[in-house]
Amino acid sequence: MIALLSGKIAYKGISHLVVETQGVGYRVFIPLTTFYELPEAGQTITLHIHTSVKEDAIHLFGFYTREERELFQMMISVSGIGPKVAMNILSGISSAELLEAISGGHLAKLITIPGIGRKMAERLILELKDKAIKKMAADRIPATDAKRKLSESIREDVLSALVNLGYKANAARDAVDKVARDTQEESAMDQLLKKALKILAG
Repeated sequence: MIALLSGKIAYKGISHLVVETQGVGYRVFIPLTTFYELPEAGQTITLHIHTSVKEDAIHLFGFYTREERELFQMMISVSGIGPKVAMNILSGISSAELLEAISGGHLAKLITIPGIGRKMAERLILELKDKAIKKMAADRIPATDAKRKLSESIREDVLSALVNLGYKANAARDAVDKVARDTQEESAMDQLLKKALKILAG
């Protein structure tokens, strides 16, 4: 099973390239994120490889980083997501952003990625949320780390304030999550609280 491939780029395309090593050319499918990192044809490259073996074919999927390959492998473990769909997803968002969206349960963010519908986004969150959180911790992905922690802290403060006002915890959390999904920019606690109260009042 091929896990790493080094060689000269004999052909470079948007969706795949041919890596020549020891006189053999290997066709490797790549996401756009990897394509953007590639040197020009004729230069040497090292790719992290996922080998897909089927009855009628062996396909190689290449990634510029090991983390990206691991995320690809996580996604194809989800029911209904094959290698092609996983590659399309990686082409539409960075690994760090995708992990953050999955770990945070940000359905609205996932739906904006080309090729992901609501049901697929829900499956990604359901099946990969715990894995994504562990991977982010293991890789120490900055993924707006301080900003994310601050945002989570503010959300917990808003939730606590709503519960203290007499709202049930589940309803309050749903309202806070909806505000967070619908708000593109970071907001202060009082702004989030006002929006959450408006949802609960409605």
